[in-house]
Amino acid sequence: MSTAPCKNLETFPNPQPNRDYLIHIEIPEFTSLCPLTGQPDFATLLLDYIPDQKNVELKALKLYMWSYRQEGAFHEAITNKILDDLVAATSPRFIRLKAKWWVRGGIYTTVVAEYRKEGWTPVKPVELPEFESNDPTRG
Repeated sequence: MSTAPCKNLETFPNPQPNRDYLIHIEIPEFTSLCPLTGQPDFATLLLDYIPDQKNVELKALKLYMWSYRQEGAFHEAITNKILDDLVAATSPRFIRLKAKWWVRGGIYTTVVAEYRKEGWTPVKPVELPEFESNDPTRG
């Protein structure tokens, strides 16, 4: 596997394809360029997905994200492009990408894009009671 920026999103077989489970990935150092000024844009990306037959390989994901450092694109376009590429590579049951862009000109931008596989419906979550913490300070 390369250690240079790359648009190739490698995958591996889902070890539990018969079960819905959530994968949560945080990418706190995403960078791209403003298409108008050429200045860097910074974001924290929050990726949540329920795989079907394939999972994304994390080093490949890192190199993919790194490949945007020299690309200019609007926040909305880049968020949707990343989501589309992840869907094309993994065909997940569900995926949501939340891009929290750092302040630019006094404005914060958050873009959320998601995809749901046709015919897939999520299992209703089990509601469990919450218990007090076992923290000895109880504070």
